[in-house]
Amino acid sequence: MEAKKRIIIDLKKLTPEVLSLLVKKYPDGYSDNDIISFKNSINEQIEAVPLETDSIYYLVKISTKLANIMENYDINDSDFFEDIE
Repeated sequence: MEAKKRIIIDLKKLTPEVLSLLVKKYPDGYSDNDIISFKNSINEQIEAVPLETDSIYYLVKISTKLANIMENYDINDSDFFEDIE
């Protein structure tokens, strides 16, 4: 069995597909129990929520902006990603 690819992803690099999966996994938002904390290679504290697909294990870095985006996300809004940049 091949190991899943592991990706740490920031809000700026969040794709519509990953955001959609994130909203489906956490429809009411994420809680403190969902958050994983770790230090990166330059010893910065990172907080992220896990998201797993068939082939990739994501850690999506969290922020207040991510919580707001998830709350306001509409899968049918084609201009959604233009508004967050």
